[in-house]
Amino acid sequence: MTDFSDNPRAGAATVAPEKQTTADRRANAQPRYHVLLWDSDDHTFAYVEKMLRELFGHSTKQCERIAKQVDAEGRAIVLTTTREHAELKRDQIHAYGKDHQEASQGSMWSTIEPAE
Repeated sequence: MTDFSDNPRAGAATVAPEKQTTADRRANAQPRYHVLLWDSDDHTFAYVEKMLRELFGHSTKQCERIAKQVDAEGRAIVLTTTREHAELKRDQIHAYGKDHQEASQGSMWSTIEPAE
């Protein structure tokens, strides 16, 4: 027979941790932010699509849809994430560089805003 008298946890029942409810997880979640890409006549569809693929890993279809939305509506949400990650992605868009057409003065413009 084993003597458990030296082990203070001997014979103690194991208690499973309580599971968080969906509401608890939402209450603890970080606020979300949209990364917005703004329209620019200085950039081609090919430039926008290439940038979105390289910086965000979007599929070709997603890139085409976003590029068309930016052109038609003046802006498009390219990602919704935490504030820190949104700021990083905005800064990457700003640092991406200019299009290879003569009119291009630099990178596209991007901002972040709280997601509702």
